[in-house]
Amino acid sequence: MFNLAPLMLEKVGIIVIVAFLLSQMRSFRQVIQNKHSPNEKVMLILLFGTFGIISNYTGIEVYHHTIGRPEWLSGMDQESALANTRVMGIVIGGLLGGPAVGIGAGLIAGIHRYTLGGFTALSCALSTILAGIVAGYFGEKRKQKGKQISPGFAVIIGMALETVQMLIILVAAKPFNDAWELVQLISLPMIFGNGLGTSLFMLIIQIIKRDEERARANQTNQAFLIADQTLPFFRQGLNIHSCKEISEIMLRLTDADAVAITSDQQVLAHVGVASDHHIPMSKPETGLTIKALLDGKIAIARSKEEISCIHSQCPLEAAIVLPLKVKNKILGTLKMYYSEPDKLDKVQQELAEGLANLFSTQLELAEAERQTKLLKDAEIKALQAQIHPHFLFNSMNTISALCRTDADKARKLLLELSSFFRGNLQGARQMLIPLEKELTNVRAYLSLEQTRFPNKYNIDFQIEPELEKVLIPPFILQPLVENAIHYGFPRSKSQGQITITIFSENNHLQIIVADNGKGISDDQIELLGKQVVHSKKGNGTAIFNISERLKGIYNGQASFTLKSKVDHGAIITITIPLDSKGVFDQDVEGLYIG
Repeated sequence: MFNLAPLMLEKVGIIVIVAFLLSQMRSFRQVIQNKHSPNEKVMLILLFGTFGIISNYTGIEVYHHTIGRPEWLSGMDQESALANTRVMGIVIGGLLGGPAVGIGAGLIAGIHRYTLGGFTALSCALSTILAGIVAGYFGEKRKQKGKQISPGFAVIIGMALETVQMLIILVAAKPFNDAWELVQLISLPMIFGNGLGTSLFMLIIQIIKRDEERARANQTNQAFLIADQTLPFFRQGLNIHSCKEISEIMLRLTDADAVAITSDQQVLAHVGVASDHHIPMSKPETGLTIKALLDGKIAIARSKEEISCIHSQCPLEAAIVLPLKVKNKILGTLKMYYSEPDKLDKVQQELAEGLANLFSTQLELAEAERQTKLLKDAEIKALQAQIHPHFLFNSMNTISALCRTDADKARKLLLELSSFFRGNLQGARQMLIPLEKELTNVRAYLSLEQTRFPNKYNIDFQIEPELEKVLIPPFILQPLVENAIHYGFPRSKSQGQITITIFSENNHLQIIVADNGKGISDDQIELLGKQVVHSKKGNGTAIFNISERLKGIYNGQASFTLKSKVDHGAIITITIPLDSKGVFDQDVEGLYIG
């Protein structure tokens, strides 16, 4: 018994070494890791059946109490038996692949063991098949319960089934005395040797799965990192600038040697290897890209011929081309190129496919955001059209009356009215205008109002120098002045005071309109700017309009606040970021795809 133990450990070592070498093969790792399709189950049956055959050939022949020399066994004496590690491979196959793999591998190894002969041939063949069935059953049950096949669990099953093999030998092998002597000699070395081998084999399997999980986690993190860094550019749509930035990010964060993005008509960006002849604004040149655009399916090439670049000296030898889709419409392609075919492995392929799905989603979100902005723009223009149309009629009546008493003043007011409505028309066509244009519009309005109501109020402008060219949304200052005049001083006998203060602070433009009028109640303050508020003189459209435009244009980075106390006036403050780059894009023409 003790002489057999080292030899059994040696045989266990052979199987474990083979398992370790196989674990370095990508195909073996994929078969072990995946949920097994019928083809993969066949591969597992052949694999673990082969383990069983190797164990038979490398087993130790035992003749009565004599242990044979380690050699490659092709046949045995009829009175001999075989000590080996056959059950170990069958048990692992059954645990990993389920009953089908266990039975298949057991049949292969069991039938082969029977052909070698010896007085335990039948009992060993039967026990091997039984081991496959039992291991497959317990492996399947374990998976159904959502539990892992741990090395400890595998060792218990392996040692138990090796023990069952000893019992079958005692029952089926003849003569019984020879069987009893054999079991006494080989039982402990085989039970514990196979237990140790099963444990080591399962540890290798666990390492494979752990490495695969770690690789997938890294791949997921990498995909999210790329998605996070490319999102701001995808929000701009597919254009030369955004695609170049996206391609550079991907080239930096992946193993690709070149990254390209095309529309359905032309190359928008190509960075990395071969950028000398893959030039933006040119038509897609590779047959692989044209195929992906036509079929709408992922195209993979592992040779220069499959890429079909028209430049014969192109150094690119492998590529994956992925269609970019929005609502099943192909907008373009994402391409990852490699100078060596081996670099385009399964990890890179899965990463590319995941990124293509993410990018397509980001493009769809960008399109939805564009549509939202267009809708918001339409709403804003509709609100602008509602701003006190009766102001025009009042002004025309005033000018008409002055024509008889003061023609020069009437002429001047007519020019001011023209300037005022010209400013309104510009505001309807533009999202941002210089501050000086808005102030011109306000002064034109005040000229008309002060003619109608002379000495009713005083306007004080406090404007910080050098802010005239700062861009602001049009028509946000005049409505506030109009509100102060009409709602701040109704039937007031004393002269009202309105102060307009504009200055910069902490990289923001501060616009403050303060008056000393009758003020606003707390209930009205809660609603103004959040919804249209109906009243005898109006419906609160102006303030709601301003608040909505600030939200739509600056994406929450601007603010509108209203403070007031009854009989103590009101203060309205608008805060706008001075550097609005990346906050608002005046070009809302949509995705650039040509």
